[in-house]
Amino acid sequence: MTTRDEVHVRSFLRYRRTAALLTALLLLAGGWLLWRTEELADSPALDNRALADTRTTERVVGEVGGALGRVFSYAPQDTASTRQAARQLLAGKAARQYETLFTEVEQRAARQKLTLTTHVVRAGVTRLTDRDAHLLVFLDQVAQRAGKPATTVAAQLSVTAELRGGHWRIVDITAR
Repeated sequence: MTTRDEVHVRSFLRYRRTAALLTALLLLAGGWLLWRTEELADSPALDNRALADTRTTERVVGEVGGALGRVFSYAPQDTASTRQAARQLLAGKAARQYETLFTEVEQRAARQKLTLTTHVVRAGVTRLTDRDAHLLVFLDQVAQRAGKPATTVAAQLSVTAELRGGHWRIVDITAR
């Protein structure tokens, strides 16, 4: 038979082993969670403010949408104001592409008496940082030739804009 003291000692030792095992498991779990937290903190998604910064997102959508409406709308008698707007609102690759294409459009608009009106139907910011924004934009373009009925065409664009001088300027446009 064992004495009461021996039973207490064995219970105490069993309790200490269990406590040590639980402590080791908790430390391992805590270390693993800390490692996962560091891994998640380095995620590029954390730099994307598109959903968190609604004020800037709305401003980007407004400025880019307005710019697209201005640079993709023209009348045959006034293409100069459209070209001037493009010089103010576009930069980089978008400005070079536009300049190349608009010379041809300008000649066609005068010859065909073509008026094009562009409206942004919906635009969304897919990525937003302090310096740039990536948008998906849906447009409706209404083309009107002299003496003919108007036709409406839908377009979808991927647009990149950069913050320059306090305003969002379009630097890349890709048709989708």
